[in-house]
Amino acid sequence: MRTLILCGGRGTRAYPHTLELPKPLMEVGDTPILFHVMAIYANQGFSNFVLAAGYRADLIEGFARELPTEWQVEVIDTGEETGTAGRIRKCEGALGESWLATYGDGLGAVDLHDLVAFHRAHGRSATVTAVPLPSPYGTLDWGATGQVRRFHEKPRLFDHWINAGFFVFERRAFDHWAGEDLERDVLPGLAAAGELFGYRHRGFWKSMDTYKDALELSSLCQEGDGPWMDLPGSGSSSPERPVSSGRTSPADWLPTEQTSTR
Repeated sequence: MRTLILCGGRGTRAYPHTLELPKPLMEVGDTPILFHVMAIYANQGFSNFVLAAGYRADLIEGFARELPTEWQVEVIDTGEETGTAGRIRKCEGALGESWLATYGDGLGAVDLHDLVAFHRAHGRSATVTAVPLPSPYGTLDWGATGQVRRFHEKPRLFDHWINAGFFVFERRAFDHWAGEDLERDVLPGLAAAGELFGYRHRGFWKSMDTYKDALELSSLCQEGDGPWMDLPGSGSSSPERPVSSGRTSPADWLPTEQTSTR
């Protein structure tokens, strides 16, 4: 089963750090976040990748040439202005009957084998991993009189679930694939057709939308691979950072071609 990773966007919210660099090549702990994403999959046995490139596809190709040789990696230039759904459609010929897909800027300790098992059990053509909404603000717990009982700093809101990537698709999902935008067009269309199921993930997950996010993620992997490499135990919502192990680790690979692009 191949894994398609969307890595063609400009990353305008991370400007100016993405002025000459695709956002998936922004560094987390001195290594492009794209490598961390790929390592999540490779360490669970999914090491056959399609990188849907766009903006500065040449840099994605250079990055791919430096990856571990045991990984199979194909880079497809899907165009600079293509939408997320359009990028997947342009990679259709490189995908099998079933495939995994995710964003090149989101890290999560997702149990991929459990995700695939869930997908196969419901029998429809698409599965999206959902996570509780991370609140950007602190929330108040108060009574009728206005007295504050507790203050929660940026909690996860378990009554709202959001798209975290980490998809599973069947080829027949293309029967309902209309529009250029995955989030605005394709996923709502699949849901309307009864073809989309959500896999609830309560463990670690964080997207890198801004440079501040990159710094926060970097702080989590100063002494290890990062919590996204450690599958959560039952009921865990914040797995501990793993110690160094014999697995493929981002710390074992430092890109040489990308250093000159900073």
